[in-house]
Amino acid sequence: MVALNTQQGTLSVNTFRLLAVFGVLLLPSVNATPFQFDQKTYRQDVQTLASDEFEGRGPLSHGEKLTVEYLENAYKAMGLAPGFGDSYRQAVPMAKITADQSMQLTIGDLVFNNGTDFTARTEQVLPQVSVDNSDIVFVGYGINAPEYQWNDYANIDVKGKTVIVLVNDPGFATQDPAIFKGNAMTYYGRWTYKYEEAARQGAKAVFIVHETAPAAYGWNVVENSNTNTKYTLVDDHKNQSHIGVMGWVQHQTAQKVFQAAGLDFDKVKLNAAKAGFKSIPLKLKANLAVKNTIELATSYNVAGLIPGTSQADEWVVMHAHWDHLGKTMQDGKAVILNGAVDNASGVAGVLQLARHFKQQNKAPKRSILFTAFTAEETGLIGAQYFAANPPVPTKQLVSFLNIDGMNVGKGVNYILRYGQGVSQLETYLDDAAKAQGRTVKADPRPQNGLMFRSDHFALAQQGVPGLMFMSLGDTDPDYIAHKYHQGADDYDASWNLGGVEQDLALISDIIEKLANNNDWPKWIEDSDFKKRRAQDGK
Repeated sequence: MVALNTQQGTLSVNTFRLLAVFGVLLLPSVNATPFQFDQKTYRQDVQTLASDEFEGRGPLSHGEKLTVEYLENAYKAMGLAPGFGDSYRQAVPMAKITADQSMQLTIGDLVFNNGTDFTARTEQVLPQVSVDNSDIVFVGYGINAPEYQWNDYANIDVKGKTVIVLVNDPGFATQDPAIFKGNAMTYYGRWTYKYEEAARQGAKAVFIVHETAPAAYGWNVVENSNTNTKYTLVDDHKNQSHIGVMGWVQHQTAQKVFQAAGLDFDKVKLNAAKAGFKSIPLKLKANLAVKNTIELATSYNVAGLIPGTSQADEWVVMHAHWDHLGKTMQDGKAVILNGAVDNASGVAGVLQLARHFKQQNKAPKRSILFTAFTAEETGLIGAQYFAANPPVPTKQLVSFLNIDGMNVGKGVNYILRYGQGVSQLETYLDDAAKAQGRTVKADPRPQNGLMFRSDHFALAQQGVPGLMFMSLGDTDPDYIAHKYHQGADDYDASWNLGGVEQDLALISDIIEKLANNNDWPKWIEDSDFKKRRAQDGK
């Protein structure tokens, strides 16, 4: 790549153009040379990882084998040390569960088809999970949140029953900041929580009613994400404590069910957002058989390490998940979901950062771990395993920076912040953005709950503060509607990549500071994350 020499160092042509547009001067830090974007290598990494040969990078597939080898070889070529003792790989024991997609859901006299009307899967490691004449109960949002004085399960026994719940939380429905967090989704609005809480309540099955606005994605995303092979960690009891059936239903499916129960779904839904809502038995019974093909296998997290000098036992983690959705069937045809933006773009970004820091003349004070986890798309599985089995105790992890989909278009004069007043890492983001002449822009869609939808959340649950860098649907309004978790998320040689270049430079600045100071960024708002960090004395 042609380069321009300046008093500050060497800048790529693309970087120089960005700086000229925004009036930005990227000042090198004390210990590092300015970040230089190798566009050719970046394109090669994304194009390879998102190629049909890699089969959509589904865990436990041939595509995983190629992906893990590619990342391991890349770390070796850079000269990074193994991230897990003497290995670049961390074995993640998993179950690969493929449900028979010919299943039908019957509710009373109604018969619904898988994929078009509903989806259903399980994490229980059993050849068949059945719902037999199960009583159906509508439990509103399916939330039990004492801190918000809200319990949709009050005064109702749902043991062995099928519950229908709404997506998101009452704050979004009312847009009232006094209810939960208003428009901003809380963790109680996430589908993962709803399944977990229903299991704690003893339910047999959960069906979440899909609507595009509160879900933040269309039915096609639900279908593609739930009708192909799924993965799960496995406990000693074959995940019997997990909910039996993890389901979704279309809005119109819910309307038909409620009509059969003599109720108007859309009217009942409005009441569910009011304090004091009481669950409603529908006096209908559900029947469903989820027949599974099960394979117990091992997937892999991959990581390379730059050991620190004076504070080598303190680690900064830079991450992007390597997996996507693999292959699925659409209209009788096999479709490869290559996930070029989500998240080959992020993985390639982490590789760029790893090369940059490895090439520095002076090693960082703290160690920097560059990670790529498996099975993010099926419930943060690789991240959960890493968080529970870290290469060093979590109290030694300073922070966890996470890229999940980069801006492959032109550069912009802002950077998105997910959450506000969450941790002191936000100050690092502010400073790095200011140094580039950019502003920090609040998440324009807090109702989407992106704080809880990527791998940094699993580490936050162990007390490790994190920052997420994500541009999905922001710089490309067409992305969520037509590309996200769809076959159209492919590499495009016409990508400008100006956004990638400026964001990697910004992240590089944050890493450099964290890797060379004595700071331990703290949680600001009271939360379970803050309490967990306090247990580690941080």
